[in-house]
Amino acid sequence: MAAAQKPTIRKVAELAGVSHQTVSRVLNGHPNIRPATRARVLAVIGEVGYRPNSAARALATRRSDRIGVLVDSSSEYGPNSTLRAIESAAREAGYSVTSVTVADDRELAPNVAIEHLLAQGIDALCVIAPRASSLDVLRDATLAIPTLVVTAAADDHFLTASVDQQLGATLAVRHLVELGHRRIGHVSGPLDWLDARGRYKAWRRELRAAGLDEPAVAVGDWSADFAYELARRSDALAGCTAVFAANDQMALGLIHGFTERGVGVPDDLSVVGFDDLPEAKHFLPPLTTVRQDFGELGQRSVRALLAALAGEDFDRRAVIAPRLIVRASTAAPR
Repeated sequence: MAAAQKPTIRKVAELAGVSHQTVSRVLNGHPNIRPATRARVLAVIGEVGYRPNSAARALATRRSDRIGVLVDSSSEYGPNSTLRAIESAAREAGYSVTSVTVADDRELAPNVAIEHLLAQGIDALCVIAPRASSLDVLRDATLAIPTLVVTAAADDHFLTASVDQQLGATLAVRHLVELGHRRIGHVSGPLDWLDARGRYKAWRRELRAAGLDEPAVAVGDWSADFAYELARRSDALAGCTAVFAANDQMALGLIHGFTERGVGVPDDLSVVGFDDLPEAKHFLPPLTTVRQDFGELGQRSVRALLAALAGEDFDRRAVIAPRLIVRASTAAPR
């Protein structure tokens, strides 16, 4: 007697009265499926005993052991380092990572990137270095899986994990104030970036707390090239005896540009960065900067997502303290 024909995804779709794409989305846990449609498809799957190789375990356990990561511009040191740390922590926990990058030119929109990740059957979603605009997209989406955003701000919609950006900037500015600087400029990252916004707010707050005037802020693009041209050609930082740069690349550009103008660092101008690039200790002069523990950030992020998947108690907000690393680019003003 011939063996019974193995049911196919198209047969399930026919019996459930839906498209085969809808069946695939149900199998992959896609959130934008009507509950009644999902229930009907799952009922047919149970009746006919459909078990595709890639979905058999997911149907039994509702898990794929995969974390999706949306990276908002992985070309920057912080987002890229965070992604590597999450990949490492996920591997240790027996999970794989599927990542998608949203580039600065927005060729791939955040909502499209999220749809792509969900179609991979991910168990949980992590968003790294979000801009405010990316968070707006996330809030508008209906996500049926645990979602964590790497941001220092608490958010009722998501789990969050971050190095404390405002504390890092506070440590940097307070160091300059304690050295005796009274006019401290700031070269910010793009202010749609939540990390840049946090560092900018802390710079302003610390100047006010010290009773100091606020020089005009220069809003950059995270690149050394921007800060180099700013230092060479602009008077935006005129009169400052110190500058807090929102990342180490821009600090490097400042040092290069000011040196070409005959402004010595730190003799004439102190410079502090943020991130502690592996090369920061080899800048000329070696850079005073704020160190972020990306390894710990990755571990805390993955632990929170896995606890949420397991229904265990966990902190919805993980905040990691940064460290100020003092080197030769800062000194008391002359």
